[in-house]
Amino acid sequence: MKPAPFRYHAPRSVADAVGLLAERPGARLLSGGQSLMPMLNLRYVMPDDVIDLNRIDTLAGIAEEGGRVRIGGMTRQRDLERSPVVARHLPVMREALRWVGHIQTRNRGTIGGSLCHLDPAAELPAIAMLYDAEVSAISVRGERSIAMAEFPAFYMTPALEPDEALTAVTFTPWTGRTAFGFVEFSRRHGDFAVVSAACLLGYGPDGRIDRAALVLGGVGAAPLRLPDAEARLTGSRGTSEDFTEAAAFAERIEAMDDAHAGADYRRHLARVLTGRALAQAVARPAA
Repeated sequence: MKPAPFRYHAPRSVADAVGLLAERPGARLLSGGQSLMPMLNLRYVMPDDVIDLNRIDTLAGIAEEGGRVRIGGMTRQRDLERSPVVARHLPVMREALRWVGHIQTRNRGTIGGSLCHLDPAAELPAIAMLYDAEVSAISVRGERSIAMAEFPAFYMTPALEPDEALTAVTFTPWTGRTAFGFVEFSRRHGDFAVVSAACLLGYGPDGRIDRAALVLGGVGAAPLRLPDAEARLTGSRGTSEDFTEAAAFAERIEAMDDAHAGADYRRHLARVLTGRALAQAVARPAA
Protein backbone atom coordinates (compact mmCIF):
# COMPACT_ATOMS: atom_id res chain seq x y z
CA MET A 1 0.00 0.00 0.00
CA LYS A 2 0.93 3.66 -0.25
CA PRO A 3 0.35 6.40 2.31
CA ALA A 4 -2.87 8.36 2.33
CA PRO A 5 -2.35 11.91 0.97
CA PHE A 6 -0.69 14.35 3.36
CA ARG A 7 0.98 17.76 3.30
CA TYR A 8 4.75 17.61 3.73
CA HIS A 9 6.66 20.28 5.70
CA ALA A 10 10.44 20.62 6.06
CA PRO A 11 11.15 23.30 8.70
CA ARG A 12 14.73 24.40 9.33
CA SER A 13 14.38 25.50 12.95
CA VAL A 14 12.77 24.19 16.12
CA ALA A 15 10.62 27.32 16.33
CA ASP A 16 9.23 26.69 12.85
CA ALA A 17 8.56 23.03 13.66
CA VAL A 18 6.60 23.69 16.85
CA GLY A 19 4.81 26.55 15.12
CA LEU A 20 3.58 24.08 12.51
CA LEU A 21 2.56 21.62 15.23
CA ALA A 22 0.51 24.31 16.93
CA GLU A 23 -1.19 25.31 13.69
CA ARG A 24 -1.94 21.82 12.42
CA PRO A 25 -3.62 19.52 14.95
CA GLY A 26 -2.99 15.86 14.23
CA ALA A 27 0.30 16.43 12.40
CA ARG A 28 2.99 13.76 12.80
CA LEU A 29 6.69 14.42 13.25
CA LEU A 30 9.16 12.54 11.07
CA SER A 31 12.60 11.85 12.54
CA GLY A 32 14.36 8.66 11.41
CA GLY A 33 11.23 7.27 9.80
CA GLN A 34 12.00 3.65 10.72
CA SER A 35 8.66 3.32 12.50
CA LEU A 36 6.55 6.07 10.96
CA MET A 37 7.12 5.24 7.29
CA PRO A 38 5.85 1.63 7.53
CA MET A 39 2.86 2.86 9.53
CA LEU A 40 2.11 5.45 6.85
CA ASN A 41 2.46 2.89 4.07
CA LEU A 42 0.15 0.44 5.83
CA ARG A 43 -2.25 3.30 6.66
CA TYR A 44 -2.13 2.55 10.35
CA VAL A 45 -1.75 6.33 10.67
CA MET A 46 -3.18 8.84 8.20
CA PRO A 47 -2.14 12.35 9.24
CA ASP A 48 -3.06 15.42 7.25
CA ASP A 49 0.45 16.80 7.77
CA VAL A 50 3.93 15.32 8.18
CA ILE A 51 6.61 17.59 9.64
CA ASP A 52 10.12 16.45 8.75
CA LEU A 53 12.74 17.29 11.42
CA ASN A 54 15.76 16.12 9.43
CA ARG A 55 16.83 19.61 8.35
CA ILE A 56 17.06 20.93 11.91
CA ASP A 57 20.73 20.40 12.75
CA THR A 58 20.43 21.73 16.28
CA LEU A 59 18.32 18.73 17.30
CA ALA A 60 21.25 16.30 16.89
CA GLY A 61 24.39 15.90 18.93
CA ILE A 62 25.94 14.42 22.07
CA ALA A 63 27.30 16.75 24.74
CA GLU A 64 28.72 16.45 28.27
CA GLU A 65 27.17 19.12 30.46
CA GLY A 66 27.88 19.39 34.18
CA GLY A 67 28.45 15.70 34.72
CA ARG A 68 25.48 14.72 32.58
CA VAL A 69 25.15 13.57 28.97
CA ARG A 70 22.63 15.41 26.82
CA ILE A 71 21.63 13.71 23.57
CA GLY A 72 19.65 15.58 20.94
CA GLY A 73 16.45 13.89 19.85
CA MET A 74 17.59 13.64 16.21
CA THR A 75 20.86 11.89 17.08
CA ARG A 76 21.17 8.73 14.97
CA GLN A 77 21.40 5.43 16.78
CA ARG A 78 24.55 4.54 14.83
CA ASP A 79 26.20 7.74 16.07
CA LEU A 80 25.35 6.73 19.63
CA GLU A 81 26.78 3.28 19.04
CA ARG A 82 30.10 4.74 17.86
CA SER A 83 30.29 7.68 20.29
CA PRO A 84 33.27 7.72 22.69
CA VAL A 85 31.16 9.78 25.13
CA VAL A 86 28.49 7.08 25.21
CA ALA A 87 31.13 4.35 25.50
CA ARG A 88 32.73 6.12 28.46
CA HIS A 89 29.68 7.28 30.37
CA LEU A 90 26.74 5.10 29.19
CA PRO A 91 28.34 1.78 28.19
CA VAL A 92 25.16 -0.26 28.63
CA MET A 93 23.52 1.91 25.96
CA ARG A 94 26.14 0.90 23.44
CA GLU A 95 25.64 -2.74 24.44
CA ALA A 96 21.88 -2.43 23.91
CA LEU A 97 22.21 -0.66 20.56
CA ARG A 98 23.83 -3.75 19.04
CA TRP A 99 20.43 -5.43 19.38
CA VAL A 100 18.52 -2.64 17.61
CA GLY A 101 17.52 -3.78 14.12
CA HIS A 102 20.48 -3.77 11.74
CA ILE A 103 23.17 -1.23 10.85
CA GLN A 104 20.99 0.09 8.03
CA THR A 105 18.12 0.88 10.41
CA ARG A 106 20.45 2.33 13.05
CA ASN A 107 21.93 4.62 10.39
CA ARG A 108 18.55 6.35 10.12
CA GLY A 109 16.81 5.63 13.42
CA THR A 110 17.04 8.30 16.13
CA ILE A 111 16.89 8.19 19.89
CA GLY A 112 13.97 10.64 19.92
CA GLY A 113 12.04 8.62 17.39
CA SER A 114 12.49 5.45 19.41
CA LEU A 115 11.34 7.10 22.63
CA CYS A 116 8.32 8.74 21.01
CA HIS A 117 7.26 5.56 19.22
CA LEU A 118 7.64 3.85 22.62
CA ASP A 119 7.40 0.25 21.49
CA PRO A 120 7.35 -1.85 24.70
CA ALA A 121 10.17 -4.03 23.36
CA ALA A 122 12.44 -1.22 22.12
CA GLU A 123 15.88 -1.07 23.65
CA LEU A 124 16.45 2.68 23.99
CA PRO A 125 13.36 3.38 26.13
CA ALA A 126 14.52 0.60 28.46
CA ILE A 127 17.97 2.19 28.77
CA ALA A 128 16.42 5.61 29.40
CA MET A 129 14.32 4.05 32.18
CA LEU A 130 17.40 2.30 33.61
CA TYR A 131 19.23 5.63 34.00
CA ASP A 132 16.19 7.64 35.18
CA ALA A 133 16.72 9.89 32.17
CA GLU A 134 14.94 13.20 31.62
CA VAL A 135 13.16 14.02 28.38
CA SER A 136 13.07 17.63 27.17
CA ALA A 137 10.01 18.76 25.22
CA ILE A 138 9.14 22.06 23.57
CA SER A 139 6.04 23.75 22.17
CA VAL A 140 5.03 27.31 21.37
CA ARG A 141 4.07 27.53 25.07
CA GLY A 142 7.63 26.86 26.24
CA GLU A 143 9.90 24.03 27.32
CA ARG A 144 9.53 21.41 30.03
CA SER A 145 11.31 18.35 31.37
CA ILE A 146 9.64 14.96 31.84
CA ALA A 147 11.08 12.20 34.01
CA MET A 148 11.41 8.97 32.06
CA ALA A 149 9.41 7.19 34.75
CA GLU A 150 6.46 9.44 33.80
CA PHE A 151 7.08 9.50 30.05
CA PRO A 152 5.01 6.42 29.06
CA ALA A 153 1.35 7.45 29.20
CA PHE A 154 -0.33 4.47 27.54
CA TYR A 155 0.69 1.66 25.21
CA MET A 156 3.02 3.18 22.59
CA THR A 157 1.92 6.65 23.73
CA PRO A 158 4.37 9.12 25.29
CA ALA A 159 3.32 11.81 27.76
CA LEU A 160 3.74 14.57 25.18
CA GLU A 161 1.03 17.08 24.38
CA PRO A 162 -0.13 17.09 20.73
CA ASP A 163 1.80 20.33 20.07
CA GLU A 164 5.03 19.23 21.77
CA ALA A 165 8.21 17.90 20.20
CA LEU A 166 10.95 15.95 21.97
CA THR A 167 14.20 17.90 21.71
CA ALA A 168 16.68 15.98 23.87
CA VAL A 169 17.23 13.23 26.41
CA THR A 170 19.55 13.81 29.37
CA PHE A 171 21.29 10.98 31.22
CA THR A 172 23.12 11.10 34.54
CA PRO A 173 25.99 8.59 34.32
CA TRP A 174 26.78 6.45 37.32
CA THR A 175 30.07 7.34 38.97
CA GLY A 176 32.47 5.19 40.92
CA ARG A 177 32.97 1.47 40.36
CA THR A 178 30.08 0.20 38.25
CA ALA A 179 29.17 -2.84 36.18
CA PHE A 180 26.44 -3.37 33.58
CA GLY A 181 24.67 -6.06 31.62
CA PHE A 182 22.17 -6.24 28.78
CA VAL A 183 20.61 -9.35 27.24
CA GLU A 184 17.50 -10.03 25.22
CA PHE A 185 15.63 -12.82 23.50
CA SER A 186 14.05 -12.30 20.08
CA ARG A 187 12.78 -14.69 17.44
CA ARG A 188 15.39 -13.48 14.92
CA HIS A 189 18.33 -11.12 15.13
CA GLY A 190 17.05 -7.61 14.48
CA ASP A 191 13.50 -8.32 15.64
CA PHE A 192 12.02 -6.53 18.60
CA ALA A 193 12.73 -8.36 21.83
CA VAL A 194 10.22 -10.77 23.29
CA VAL A 195 11.89 -9.87 26.60
CA SER A 196 15.04 -7.89 27.38
CA ALA A 197 16.83 -7.31 30.68
CA ALA A 198 19.27 -4.54 31.59
CA CYS A 199 21.13 -3.87 34.81
CA LEU A 200 23.50 -1.40 36.43
CA LEU A 201 25.40 -2.24 39.60
CA GLY A 202 27.36 0.26 41.70
CA TYR A 203 29.96 -0.92 44.23
CA GLY A 204 31.05 0.75 47.45
CA PRO A 205 34.58 0.80 48.93
CA ASP A 206 33.87 -2.43 50.83
CA GLY A 207 33.05 -4.31 47.63
CA ARG A 208 29.35 -4.52 48.36
CA ILE A 209 26.69 -3.40 45.90
CA ASP A 210 25.52 -0.01 47.13
CA ARG A 211 23.27 0.81 44.19
CA ALA A 212 21.34 -1.27 41.64
CA ALA A 213 18.98 -0.65 38.74
CA LEU A 214 17.18 -3.36 36.77
CA VAL A 215 14.77 -2.93 33.86
CA LEU A 216 12.76 -5.37 31.77
CA GLY A 217 11.62 -4.61 28.24
CA GLY A 218 8.92 -6.36 26.23
CA VAL A 219 6.93 -7.58 29.23
CA GLY A 220 4.29 -4.86 29.42
CA ALA A 221 3.12 -1.58 27.95
CA ALA A 222 6.37 0.18 28.93
CA PRO A 223 9.84 -0.67 30.24
CA LEU A 224 9.52 -1.99 33.79
CA ARG A 225 11.85 -1.27 36.72
CA LEU A 226 12.24 -3.98 39.37
CA PRO A 227 12.48 -2.09 42.69
CA ASP A 228 12.17 -5.23 44.86
CA ALA A 229 15.05 -6.89 43.02
CA GLU A 230 17.09 -3.68 43.28
CA ALA A 231 16.47 -3.57 47.03
CA ARG A 232 17.49 -7.22 47.38
CA LEU A 233 20.83 -6.53 45.70
CA THR A 234 21.62 -3.30 47.54
CA GLY A 235 24.01 -4.04 50.40
CA SER A 236 24.78 -7.54 49.14
CA ARG A 237 28.08 -9.04 48.02
CA GLY A 238 26.60 -9.92 44.64
CA THR A 239 26.89 -13.68 45.06
CA SER A 240 25.18 -16.19 42.81
CA GLU A 241 22.60 -16.67 45.58
CA ASP A 242 21.95 -12.92 45.68
CA PHE A 243 21.46 -12.85 41.92
CA THR A 244 19.17 -15.88 41.95
CA GLU A 245 16.95 -14.33 44.60
CA ALA A 246 16.91 -10.96 42.80
CA ALA A 247 16.03 -12.60 39.48
CA ALA A 248 13.14 -14.42 41.14
CA PHE A 249 11.38 -11.08 41.59
CA ALA A 250 11.30 -10.74 37.79
CA GLU A 251 9.04 -13.78 37.56
CA ARG A 252 6.42 -12.14 39.80
CA ILE A 253 5.61 -9.33 37.37
CA GLU A 254 2.34 -8.91 35.51
CA ALA A 255 3.29 -9.69 31.91
CA MET A 256 1.31 -9.25 28.71
CA ASP A 257 0.00 -11.86 26.26
CA ASP A 258 0.30 -11.27 22.53
CA ALA A 259 0.86 -13.15 19.26
CA HIS A 260 4.57 -13.54 20.02
CA ALA A 261 4.49 -14.99 23.53
CA GLY A 262 2.21 -15.74 26.45
CA ALA A 263 2.41 -14.08 29.85
CA ASP A 264 3.78 -17.20 31.60
CA TYR A 265 6.56 -17.55 29.02
CA ARG A 266 7.45 -13.88 29.36
CA ARG A 267 7.67 -14.21 33.13
CA HIS A 268 9.95 -17.22 32.75
CA LEU A 269 12.16 -15.30 30.31
CA ALA A 270 12.18 -12.29 32.63
CA ARG A 271 13.69 -14.38 35.44
CA VAL A 272 16.21 -16.15 33.22
CA LEU A 273 17.35 -13.02 31.40
CA THR A 274 17.61 -10.95 34.59
CA GLY A 275 19.93 -13.60 35.97
CA ARG A 276 21.97 -13.57 32.77
CA ALA A 277 22.26 -9.79 32.73
CA LEU A 278 23.53 -9.82 36.32
CA ALA A 279 25.98 -12.61 35.53
CA GLN A 280 27.18 -10.67 32.49
CA ALA A 281 27.71 -7.58 34.64
CA VAL A 282 30.00 -9.34 37.12
CA ALA A 283 31.81 -11.30 34.42
CA ARG A 284 33.38 -8.13 33.00
CA PRO A 285 35.72 -5.95 35.07
CA ALA A 286 33.80 -3.18 36.84
CA ALA A 287 34.90 0.28 35.72
